[in-house]
Amino acid sequence: MKYYLIAGEPSGDLHGANLMRGILKYDPEAEFRFWGGDKMAEVGGARNLVKHYRETSFFGIVQVIANVRTIFRQLDECQSDLLQWAPDVVIHIDYPGFNFKVAKFAHEHGLRTFYYIAPKVWAWKEHRVKLIQRYVDRLFTIFPFESEYFRKWNIEPIFCGNPLVDAIEERISEYPTREDFIKECGLDERPIIALVAGSRRSEINKNLPLMAKVARSFGDYQFVASGVKWLDKELYDKYLEGTDIRIVFDKTDALLKHSVAAIVTSGTATLEAALIGVPEVVVYRTDIVLNTLKHIGLHSYISLVNINLQRECVAEIIQSSMDSRRVESELRRILPGGDRREAMLRDFDGLRELIGGSGSSERTACEMVKLLKENAQ
Repeated sequence: MKYYLIAGEPSGDLHGANLMRGILKYDPEAEFRFWGGDKMAEVGGARNLVKHYRETSFFGIVQVIANVRTIFRQLDECQSDLLQWAPDVVIHIDYPGFNFKVAKFAHEHGLRTFYYIAPKVWAWKEHRVKLIQRYVDRLFTIFPFESEYFRKWNIEPIFCGNPLVDAIEERISEYPTREDFIKECGLDERPIIALVAGSRRSEINKNLPLMAKVARSFGDYQFVASGVKWLDKELYDKYLEGTDIRIVFDKTDALLKHSVAAIVTSGTATLEAALIGVPEVVVYRTDIVLNTLKHIGLHSYISLVNINLQRECVAEIIQSSMDSRRVESELRRILPGGDRREAMLRDFDGLRELIGGSGSSERTACEMVKLLKENAQ
């Protein structure tokens, strides 16, 4: 069968590649055509890569507006390519802004559509549920609580686990040793506490100053901030200047792996830290967080760790309650010897089991191939 996959960022490229490997196990004659990156090209062949995510990833409203003509041109190109190649299924991998437009087009032209890694409509932009109802044939979720949410909208999703588990297990073998990591990043021998302040300019502006303030109280530890290269280094420097906090770019996984604890801005990074096994304190100061909480409806938490466990495992310090003394207190509780550390690590083991453990990508692929074969009969 013919599979057309669309991913628009590095994480989608990784999850797409693992999904494609699973598809090949259950459909050895599978043909692929895709928007993604190098990892998907390794599985499906570089000749079948229509567009690399480096050309399609636009972060923030400023970049989107500046590149609106490019985006619409790429959308036209994708739609034309779909009709010409005529796949058995279009698999949309996250990347909702672009993928929903393609799903609508594909559905209206009689193409079967699967959505893999359901958009977080339970947190924001809930109106997109209607797009799923209209234009997506089968929805594949990555969190167990999402199933209950979507059923309320008369959507029966398929849950096969979370591909982040597979992704982390795959990347662990590529992590440098602690010795090499310290040498490569110019760090010293003190235990590391990671500062993961987010990947958007607004998140850095609102969360990194607090993190830097907390770091002053822990002289026996070295604090290392995780940066992303698509943001100017000056954005970080203005908050880290005058401190001994180091920054490493695009090495979040390795940084977490070699850290004894972390302060993390709410988002996927909270789940990533938990799966790697790093005790964490979650902080989040943003103008939209209260609206987000109103939309969630299913729970009273903002971190993916607590949302999935449906109870407080990691401390969440948000909005006006973001006092550096409280963050400092919670951080001490999860450092080696702290009274919350071991219990949190046990909770992380339970979380890993709850979201499906390893093999998610292969299980999802098995379900997709089975559905397509049933449809073909």
